[in-house]
Amino acid sequence: MYEVTIKQSFSAAHMLKDVGGTCEKLHGHNFIVEVSICSTSLTDAGILIDFRILKQWADEILKEFDHKYLNEISYFKGMSPSSENVARYIYNRISEKVKKSNLDVSRVTVWESEDARVSYYGNGYARYSKPKR
Repeated sequence: MYEVTIKQSFSAAHMLKDVGGTCEKLHGHNFIVEVSICSTSLTDAGILIDFRILKQWADEILKEFDHKYLNEISYFKGMSPSSENVARYIYNRISEKVKKSNLDVSRVTVWESEDARVSYYGNGYARYSKPKR
């Protein structure tokens, strides 16, 4: 299997619910996001996907979050805008775009600091990580 990963960033504020401590107060992060696409095959040009295309797709999605208060974004109404939920949102949005290219998203990783990250794996990961019989 091949995997291509790009890394981009955005800055945003949020307040988490029901976690206790200072995270329940308004605070912000300079988030780093890694988006990984996978496939078992390459194009005729010998690539999985052009990095520029994947960066463009990610940029379109991350602009929705950049310099925003995440709690006010409609997707997060009724849920905590945690890094876990941000990763799932990005994963689902990128998945919509890669379906047209017959590729899979293997994971989206969201770093909220240089030593704290979360990854969301979806169907692409499960499809390729199953043991062969």
